[in-house]
Amino acid sequence: MTAIQLERRGPVALVRLSRPEARNAISPELAVRLAGHWREIRDDDELRVAIVTGAGDKAFCAGADLALTIPLLARLRKPQDEWDRALLAEPEIANRALLVSFDVGKPVIAAVNGAATGGGLELLLGTDLRVAVPEARLGLPEVKRALFPGGGGPVRLPRQIPAARALEMLLTGDPIGAPEALALGLLNRVVPRARLLDEAFELAERIAANGPLAVRAIRRAVRECATGPEAEAIARANQIAQPVYGSEDAAEGPRAFLEKRAPRYRGR
Repeated sequence: MTAIQLERRGPVALVRLSRPEARNAISPELAVRLAGHWREIRDDDELRVAIVTGAGDKAFCAGADLALTIPLLARLRKPQDEWDRALLAEPEIANRALLVSFDVGKPVIAAVNGAATGGGLELLLGTDLRVAVPEARLGLPEVKRALFPGGGGPVRLPRQIPAARALEMLLTGDPIGAPEALALGLLNRVVPRARLLDEAFELAERIAANGPLAVRAIRRAVRECATGPEAEAIARANQIAQPVYGSEDAAEGPRAFLEKRAPRYRGR
């Protein structure tokens, strides 16, 4: 079985990290395949939303594999297969896999089926919306091992939750539970395990039913305009919006409303 699977359900892609025996830790194979899947999703116009989840009921993702990935990148072990060699040839693959240096350009929903720690939380921080089970624990424990969270955590976490709480998590390495993560705004909702993927797909399908150009532009504006002077941010958001106004979809939406029918968006 491969370390990761990509499944298509209409306009929604489901990416499943599939190393439950290792708490879905990021091995070289998983990193290379995940980076490739993100590119595939970005480039497929038929796909409008992606969901990422983990296999099993213990962990969403435990971060980099301490037995495989970290020793390889630290040159403490020699490459043994094509995945090792690919990651050594291009270490930036790991950041692309975690959505640190790569933008899918479409909404990504994390379906958090268990613990999200280290690089697993950093992967979550690169997504747009998050649904989690009540048992999920989220944390960046690197400091406990005298390490630095290298997947964007020290930058992204304080931008997504109050800075003082983020700094406490970073400096103590202690995780938080799903209820607190929800209260802090790090999660969108917490649902029973039996409902996790259904909830994620329902959310994805509601987004996918909307005009894809508008969805991508709104997402881009939120990401690019979250900081800086308000007037400059509004001007930039208006720039991003311009191509949407002149699209076929922008004409189809109001027309469908007036004709009392479901719109047929084509992404152009």
